[in-house]
Amino acid sequence: MPEGPEVQTVLNVLEQEIRGAEIREVEVRHPKLAANLPVAEFEQALRGQRIEGFSRIGKYLVLITTDYDWIIHLRMEGKFYVLPAKPDPAAKHMHALFELADGRCLVYHDVRKFGRMYLYPRQEDLRTLPVFAKVGPDAFSPVTVPEFRQRLKKNRAIKLNLLDQDVIAGIGNIYADEILFASRIHPQTPAKDLTDAQLADVLHNTREILAEAVRKKGTTIRSYTSSLGVQGEFQNQLRVHTKDGSGCPVCGHEIEKTKVGQRTTYFCPVCQKLPGNETRDESRSGTSQQVSARQPAEEN
Repeated sequence: MPEGPEVQTVLNVLEQEIRGAEIREVEVRHPKLAANLPVAEFEQALRGQRIEGFSRIGKYLVLITTDYDWIIHLRMEGKFYVLPAKPDPAAKHMHALFELADGRCLVYHDVRKFGRMYLYPRQEDLRTLPVFAKVGPDAFSPVTVPEFRQRLKKNRAIKLNLLDQDVIAGIGNIYADEILFASRIHPQTPAKDLTDAQLADVLHNTREILAEAVRKKGTTIRSYTSSLGVQGEFQNQLRVHTKDGSGCPVCGHEIEKTKVGQRTTYFCPVCQKLPGNETRDESRSGTSQQVSARQPAEEN
């Protein structure tokens, strides 16, 4: 599923391509795509609308038209393309067509049909919209440590908290692994066991890593590409995610793969010790232990 940086990349490309565009005709081919309105009403509402603004909350795209807030959740495989003309009716997986007044066509493509679109009369505060009722603060927002601690599910693993969009929005499996590695926190650590300093590290590394991922246009590991085929480059900077069997970039110990709440998880068992298991690597050589102890200071 595209995470915050990938959704932001899609948004950035769409803004470059269709800001100010007028929607002349709308055709929704998959009824469930229009999540909160009947298809005919959804189509009629967007006809004649001009796309005036672009925003994002968590993993949701927001296109602001003349009269509506158009909210889009890409889910697993959703993509947008801007084509020079309306595509052939036989084209597969093109579940919504938005013909623009200049002759181009904005196409929503979704192999799995999991994506959803919501349309609401424009509001000054997007957070008042029903679709965001259970969406936590965006990962880029200035969340404080006390606010973060209050939102955490105390007995749940910190990784599952980061994946919970009600706790903080925009982080998925890839970035959760990277954030926890940068913070030197084991992904299975219960949230209640984390100190204020550790939570501050998590918030800081969340913003730093996601901002760098946006600069690199997201992470392309499997099927993600943004609009117009823009490929992400952040996969070249991943330090633990998908790196099982490789040496840790800090201490050299082998990166391990496990499951946390059924989610595949990558971590370094030396740099990210589970509380109460600090003696796990006592059998390692003194040289290796010294490298492990020194390295975090060298990185700061």
